[in-house]
Amino acid sequence: MRLLIVEDDAVLADGLSRSLRACGYAVDVVGDGERADAALTAQAYDLVILDLGLPRLGGLELLQRLRSRNIHSPVLVLTADDSVERRVQGLDLGADDYMAKPFALSELEARVRALARRSLGSSRNVLRHGPLTLDPIGRVASIQDQRLELSARELSLLETLLQRPGRLVSKDQLVDHLCGWGDEVTTNAIEVYVHRLRKKLEPGGIRIVTVRGLGYCLERALWTGNGDAPSPPPQAH
Repeated sequence: MRLLIVEDDAVLADGLSRSLRACGYAVDVVGDGERADAALTAQAYDLVILDLGLPRLGGLELLQRLRSRNIHSPVLVLTADDSVERRVQGLDLGADDYMAKPFALSELEARVRALARRSLGSSRNVLRHGPLTLDPIGRVASIQDQRLELSARELSLLETLLQRPGRLVSKDQLVDHLCGWGDEVTTNAIEVYVHRLRKKLEPGGIRIVTVRGLGYCLERALWTGNGDAPSPPPQAH
């Protein structure tokens, strides 16, 4: 999932981005309303965390513009003004949730998960590929109900591949889906993440195929589903 944080307090924005990236999200950060408006025009986001007290273009006006363009990304509003009137105004303009400053990071993370669940819908809550399942909200992957120990980057990589089963995903696409602006992640780093993820998936009969010079795709190796160990996957190039 790709998130946009719109917050002019640099310290708070940095703390939010670090926390959410540790949860496995790709996060972009902007510090004023006009830059946020441009970002939301150019890029689709799964969720927006929006401060109301922004320079250049206020948060409520930005929210109004967002909804007028029929962009339905969930919006979690952050504000130091927790008056009833302010909350009602934000909700009427299309906000999905509200948090007053100061707040606990753990609560914000929980609200992000709740908004993501609501946005994705119950039918898309779990991604499946043979014996492999991934809960993109709970950030848990399993093979035959055995949980996989994956890093945040590995989970995001797996989610991207699971959303495109059997389809080629280039290294540049993976960088775009896994990383926010300013993240220094190279295509060589993507190769390392793929290598680590491949080693964890192959014992369960799931393999990632490399197409030289083009990218990767997720392919299911032979799996009978009867509890027997899967056949060894063919050697990937």
